[in-house]
Amino acid sequence: EYHNFNSEYISQRDVCVWVPDGYSTDKKYDVVYMHDGQMLFDANTTWNKQEWKIDEIAGKLINEKLIKECIFVAISNIPETRYGDFFPQKTLKYLPENSVIPNDITFKADNYLKFIVNEVKPFIDKNYSTYTTKEHTFVMGSSMGGLISLYALCEYPDVFGGAGCISTHVPMVMSKTLPNSQADIWAEAFRKYLKENLPESNSRKIYMDRGDQTLDRFYPKFQDLINVLMISNGWNSEAWISNVFPGAAHTENDWANRLKYPLQFLLGKK
Repeated sequence: EYHNFNSEYISQRDVCVWVPDGYSTDKKYDVVYMHDGQMLFDANTTWNKQEWKIDEIAGKLINEKLIKECIFVAISNIPETRYGDFFPQKTLKYLPENSVIPNDITFKADNYLKFIVNEVKPFIDKNYSTYTTKEHTFVMGSSMGGLISLYALCEYPDVFGGAGCISTHVPMVMSKTLPNSQADIWAEAFRKYLKENLPESNSRKIYMDRGDQTLDRFYPKFQDLINVLMISNGWNSEAWISNVFPGAAHTENDWANRLKYPLQFLLGKK
């Protein structure tokens, strides 16, 4: 655990690194960068007493040789600034003129990604036995973490070879405001950003999914429109998938229940 990891771009936050059993400097490992790091490993310390079970599930998949050996870098969020840190910042340029942008939010996703790419990744590559190229470097998260993961792939296609976007918050507006007619406008702006900034079709791996309960119940129409965009841009099922899990809610428990799918899609052995 690296507490209060220093940054010249954003506020300090904890970074936790998980390595698989048998980790050895004689080998090199793929790396998965994950957001909301404090929610990944220990339900006893999370606000809702739930966790992703990254260590148990990834460890099992590695031991069963279903995914490549990998390291997880868990970057904690700062709850007060999470929305502004994770909102795909350049989407704001695609909003219609005279759009009302909340003045109580500081949008810092571009700096958050600089923190990962320019500060965290070099530290990890220096101190751990990693493959450093994009083919072995992934980014993953849920909800707003799904948005920033897809944004990271678009902004840094030479750094990340794939993104896992779980229960992606495709309405874009703050969840506590839903349902909200502004969501249609903001979601369309994000699709315009994606249309112009997605990597070349099928050149990277993109995993998407959603449930249909609690907050995820707002997602179908927005995710369906992104699916249409992906297909029209030429993405096929080898490189992009968009799953639906009926009955699944917007919770760490449900994300843990299906974690094997994004991990196998991104890191599965051929």
